Amino acid sequence: MQLLDGKLAAQAIKEDLKKKTAALQEQGKRSPHLAAILVGTDGASETYVASKVKTCAEIGFESTLKRFPSTISEEELLREIEELNNNSDVDGILVQLPLPKHISDDKVINAIDPSKDVDGFHPVSVGNMVSGTPTFIPATPYGILLLLEHFKVETKGKHAVVIGRSHIVGTPMSILLSRKAYPGNCTVTICHSATTNLKEICLQGDIIVAALGQAEFLTADMVKEGAVIVDVGITRVADASKKSGFSLKGDVKFDEVAPKSSAITPVPGGVGPMTIAGLLMNTYNAYMKKQ
Repeated sequence: MQLLDGKLAAQAIKEDLKKKTAALQEQGKRSPHLAAILVGTDGASETYVASKVKTCAEIGFESTLKRFPSTISEEELLREIEELNNNSDVDGILVQLPLPKHISDDKVINAIDPSKDVDGFHPVSVGNMVSGTPTFIPATPYGILLLLEHFKVETKGKHAVVIGRSHIVGTPMSILLSRKAYPGNCTVTICHSATTNLKEICLQGDIIVAALGQAEFLTADMVKEGAVIVDVGITRVADASKKSGFSLKGDVKFDEVAPKSSAITPVPGGVGPMTIAGLLMNTYNAYMKKQ
């Protein structure tokens, strides 16, 4: 069983981007610049954004963090995005979700200039992804592709089962794994809450991407010997033995499933670090498109 260590793969990507950024600076050019918008004080969002800003500093990217109270109006937030759209020194714009209920996620995502849409959620980016046109891929699916590539996981001709149909992970993952490219060239089945024979389908999977947000959902009896398991989920579960009072669990019952798999991602330390790596790659690519 091979552990698909996201920290290891992400570090390799960060080292490569650090070298490329240093080379740009030696040529007298500015560094790639990511602007992040954080609305409110959600704990998980604070942690994610802080990690992204810290990683930018580590590899030599510029970053700007714009913080706003949860009371900011939709109109004001859209004005702030327009300002970043018009700033030629900003290559990528990231709006940390979720947003307060009085602000439309769709309006905010649609307001971002597609050429700076490093989260890959704009309808133009999604349309390009579906048609196979080069574009920004949502950071988590992109990170998973980079992970499979780093560990040279064979995907051609494999049956990939994706559990979860969110527009953030499941749906784009199903499209990307089916395209004629590496990683890809899979036959893909996408499963969701209305799938009646989920266990039977999972047992056919050479590659299973679990992205439904339900702790330890995928168990050993749902997985065939030698399958590759990508666990996208991360859920806090009460754990009195931990100082924090909780432990982090993925969508896969790791201890059960790992012995049956040929390769598996851990939680934490699997897909999470790769999501940030995907975001940084998108930012670098946005910068290079301008040059």
